[in-house]
Amino acid sequence: MEKLPVHKLNELKATAICGNDITSSCLYVSALTIGFAGQYAWISLLIVALVLYMFRKIYGEVVGALPLNGGAYNVLLNTSSKKIASVAAVLTVLSYMATAVISASEAMHYLHTIFEGLAVGTATIVVLIIFTILAIIGIGESAIVAVVIFSIHLFSLLLLVGASAFFVFSHGLDTFSLNWSMPINPKGIIYTLFLGFSVAMLGISGFESSANFVEEQKPGVFRKTLRNMWVIVSFFNPVIALLLISIIPFAELGEHRESLLSHMGDVTGGAWLSRLISIDAVLVLCGAVLTSFVGVCGLLKRMTLDRVLPNYFLKENKKGSSYRIIIVFLILCISVFIVTGGDLESLAGVYTFSFLAVMALFGIGNLLLKVKRKKLPRPEKANALVVVIAIGFIITGFAGNVILNKEAFLTFIKYLIPSLLAVGIMLSRSFLIRLSLSVVEYFYRPIRSFAVLSNRYLRNIHRKIYSQEFVFFTKGDDVAILNKVMQYVQNNETTRKLKIVNVRKQGECNEALKKDLEVLDRAYPEIDIDFIEIEGVFGPELIDELSSKWDIPKNFMFIGSPGDKFSYRVSELGGVRLIM
Repeated sequence: MEKLPVHKLNELKATAICGNDITSSCLYVSALTIGFAGQYAWISLLIVALVLYMFRKIYGEVVGALPLNGGAYNVLLNTSSKKIASVAAVLTVLSYMATAVISASEAMHYLHTIFEGLAVGTATIVVLIIFTILAIIGIGESAIVAVVIFSIHLFSLLLLVGASAFFVFSHGLDTFSLNWSMPINPKGIIYTLFLGFSVAMLGISGFESSANFVEEQKPGVFRKTLRNMWVIVSFFNPVIALLLISIIPFAELGEHRESLLSHMGDVTGGAWLSRLISIDAVLVLCGAVLTSFVGVCGLLKRMTLDRVLPNYFLKENKKGSSYRIIIVFLILCISVFIVTGGDLESLAGVYTFSFLAVMALFGIGNLLLKVKRKKLPRPEKANALVVVIAIGFIITGFAGNVILNKEAFLTFIKYLIPSLLAVGIMLSRSFLIRLSLSVVEYFYRPIRSFAVLSNRYLRNIHRKIYSQEFVFFTKGDDVAILNKVMQYVQNNETTRKLKIVNVRKQGECNEALKKDLEVLDRAYPEIDIDFIEIEGVFGPELIDELSSKWDIPKNFMFIGSPGDKFSYRVSELGGVRLIM
């Protein structure tokens, strides 16, 4: 099957694919941050923007030096061990799984506000299936869909920001003053900013996506995607938080927490803007689903090429899509959705901690690259101190989320451990196979000895049984009678040799009998016929003599039914059997 040429992604398409993921956070991260940092939420979001700026250089250096799919997995694979790299890969896959399910579910919840009769659970699975098909069709075609969604999303956000800024300009800063005067966390402003920062880190989830499909991008595009994502979230997240503080009193935030931007649009522009934001939320969250499929496909394909996963996943269609990876990922997403019952808090726990762990591992990979691969050329370099500071911020955010939601962290661990075990089995499959062979050999060795001895013993018994010779005394019977004798012996006795004996008088000729026996010998190749002619008189004495001479018991000697003129009674023959 000939493949079509694969077209590389330009800046717009690549930015759209990963941008839909990271910019979808604009719909909820400002509201979440305000919930913990209050009037200082915009500062927490600016700190996150600073951390993201640091990671621009970190990602740029790593992917510039190692421009291969896989993100954190790729850099750790080339600077540490495959086992450590696989931990990063597992975390990334968990992050993508949670992203896909959360985004699809949240999108359908937004759509439910427009169509109240919508079955959210069923619709979520349908969305996952639709984007599975899109991913299988090909990344180029998928990117077109991503660009449309991304463009609508940016337009909607700009329109919302514009309408909100005009509202603030028209109505003054009374609401801002009211919110600014609200009391903060009793533990102080630093702790408040710490909690806000920890929650706000969700606002940059998706930043790692571009590194997982860098091979599908044109040269030089990757760094531009990092810049574009940083500019968008660094502008929209703090600005939207400031506008929210200036427009909506904190007392009203709880009522509209899940669709706060939609409510903001209703306040500042009316029902039409609220409806537009809801539709935009549906689209961009669906775009985040697409990003998950594209990103995980690049990652798992790289892992398969590195023999971390079975070669089964390398099969591609005409478009160059690894459809088996995509379908398996769909099954995993649906299974997670069913197992959790669509509980967003459980999924969010997997999502948050997986993403933050991947970011930290990427930073560690950057440091290892500096130490172990100094001579490897790269377009840019991140200052080592900056990298350490960035990792410190990520660890701080991770710790903050553990403090805020211990149950979510436990959920994350419950998903992480089985995933690591599955990959660990794959990585250790050679050792496990050798161990299994040793175990089988240990238990099989005595059985094998027993089997060999038993086989030898049984074959000897079998050989002895079939080596027993039988005798048929014939009077010169015709071929039909002899054929019946052969059939009887074949069906009733275990032997491979039959002596056919003719006791003739002097001068008698057995040429016709010999010819008949030659025919029977060919007809019954499994029985060796030995024809013996004896001159004398058939009787008990001859039977005794032959039985002793040939060592054949008399009960293994046969005769046909004697006639009235037969000189002896059957009982006098010593046990010779009548078979005809």
